[in-house]
Amino acid sequence: MNSLKGKTVVVGMSGGVDSSVAALLLKQAGCNVIGLYMLNWEETDDRGACNADEEYADVRRVCAALDMPYYSVNFAKQYEERVFSYFLSEYRAGRTPNPDVLCNREIKFGPFREYALSMGADYIATGHYCGAEHGADGRHRLLKAVDAGKDQTYFLNQVRESQLANVLFPLCDLPKSEVRKLAEANGLATAKKKDSTGICFIGERNFRKFLQNYLPAQSGKILTLDGKEVGEHIGLMYYTIGQRKGLDIGGVHGEEGRWFVVKKDLKNNILYVSHGDETPLYSRACRVSALNFIGCEPENVFYCTAKFRYRQPEQNVKVTLKDGGALVEFEEKQRAVTEGQFAVFYSEKYCLGGGTIDEVHF
Repeated sequence: MNSLKGKTVVVGMSGGVDSSVAALLLKQAGCNVIGLYMLNWEETDDRGACNADEEYADVRRVCAALDMPYYSVNFAKQYEERVFSYFLSEYRAGRTPNPDVLCNREIKFGPFREYALSMGADYIATGHYCGAEHGADGRHRLLKAVDAGKDQTYFLNQVRESQLANVLFPLCDLPKSEVRKLAEANGLATAKKKDSTGICFIGERNFRKFLQNYLPAQSGKILTLDGKEVGEHIGLMYYTIGQRKGLDIGGVHGEEGRWFVVKKDLKNNILYVSHGDETPLYSRACRVSALNFIGCEPENVFYCTAKFRYRQPEQNVKVTLKDGGALVEFEEKQRAVTEGQFAVFYSEKYCLGGGTIDEVHF
């Protein structure tokens, strides 16, 4: 990053260790670094305290330690319109969305990027575990992180290529263990802070209780694939394909063993399950829409690897582009491919982009 000396870089500060070390590395490279905290969700807890207060306090501590200015910007309205409304509409449709993917495209690399550039930034940076390659040909490509266990390209698959211009990812070549060591060695308050998990606006709360505040639940039958009634569900939106826990049907009719969610029938409000046998969870292909390709224009038929959920090894697939979408055929059958999630494509060190899973073929 020696070529960045003297450049102004606005860093998206979250109050976590990753964005803290991203700022540290840019300071060490001689950049003029400015911290910018995004408030994307406004809500108070039972005591009337804003849940973002603690995060912003950590941002202040880190920026003070690094002797860099910091600001806060409120994108809660844009988040509600562009991300949260999508989250609710997908659950209404019986699908399982991933709002973090949309947050990256619609907020972090949308309004945040534009705001940072309006502040006079030459570049913006985040603490994502991935990389951006800015080619001499004017193309921008998304790179996988060195730390495969932390790689976050899955969540950036919908970011448009143009949104990667002027973007830096300082953690691309660092394992998480090294990031924490750097934070501790430089006295950053976030060095031992626990990583945030789950959907940002739900946090540590009970997911079902949270969703009940926005969507009415309608109970219905739980059936096996051969039509036998084995229980009652509390609302289709609370279940995901492949789910094992929380079904409350273990041991029914004297049977022991695990039950799995295998299908949701939204029209008839029926949850289908399988006992013991996971075969119904395995599919051979899926149809994908809302395709977004980064740094490439693939052929109508191409071979690559893909992931259908975040923590999954890449799988060999054949992709056929047709009618604005794609048919993705799996070399080996895949477990619990879920409508509403994303199929993300890879070729060696590059993330090629991805799309939303609309149909699953068994």
